[in-house]
Amino acid sequence: MANVSVYNMEGKEVGTMELSDAVFGVEINEHLVHMAVLSQLANNRQGTQKAKTRSEVSGGGRKPWRQKGTGHARQGSTRAPQWKGGGVVFAPVPRDYSFKMNKKEKRAALKSALTSRVQENKLVVLDELKLDAIKTKSMVNVLKNVNAEKALVVLNENDENVVMSARNIAGVKTALTNTINVYDILKYNTLVMTKAAAEAIEEVYA
Repeated sequence: MANVSVYNMEGKEVGTMELSDAVFGVEINEHLVHMAVLSQLANNRQGTQKAKTRSEVSGGGRKPWRQKGTGHARQGSTRAPQWKGGGVVFAPVPRDYSFKMNKKEKRAALKSALTSRVQENKLVVLDELKLDAIKTKSMVNVLKNVNAEKALVVLNENDENVVMSARNIAGVKTALTNTINVYDILKYNTLVMTKAAAEAIEEVYA
């Protein structure tokens, strides 16, 4: 089991915590991690792009000039792709980019991402994260104390003071234990979580 230091909000070490190897010490599967990131980015795409082909553009029903004898190349319509105002060749149409990953694959990818944060010493565990009021400056100081400027902050329970205080800090995002995902874990330099959040993740994914 991996032992990590537990810090308080002032950045002082107040103890250690044993992390479960079933969640934070698995063999990293880069392929599944890659698939999970691709899946999330693809599922976020709207896929609403649309352009008209030559069959959909209005006009162009009449042949612009006769077939032979003009000296011009033969033309059948002024809405052919080579004409101004013509249709688009192989025009994009609305489509669904999303693809499905199995539950086991998703879990394995998430565990791999969490393990990579532990191995790279980019996981910071706090004994608790409580703010008396909504104040961005207070949240900035907490993150500075634990050397985590660009960070994903994982909470066990929704704390409005923490979420609202972190919302306006560039490069910082808050998440709950049931909303974490592979993309966010890898996107931010540091993964900051409370001790309760780490225990909750172990309980769900172990």
